[in-house]
Amino acid sequence: MAIFVVGYDIHPSKGETYHELIDAIKALGDWWHCLDSTWLLSCDLTAVQIRDTLWNHMKSDDKLLVVKYAPPGSAWVGFSGNCQTWLKSHM
Repeated sequence: MAIFVVGYDIHPSKGETYHELIDAIKALGDWWHCLDSTWLLSCDLTAVQIRDTLWNHMKSDDKLLVVKYAPPGSAWVGFSGNCQTWLKSHM
């Protein structure tokens, strides 16, 4: 499985919520969400497949970034508990 960084910027125009997008992200595989609009995903899909799946839950004025993580190259600070545990076991 690969690790992907997913970041988004949503511009709700009519009070839409993030629930549909968040549910779609969680359905893709093992996930980490300890920063507001940034997720890490462990799954067997490609970046294009993730983008296309998530974009179906977004509007045309939103932004979405999907980047495949390539080790080594991770560094972090300030996370504890489950956030730290996930990073240590996946990154």
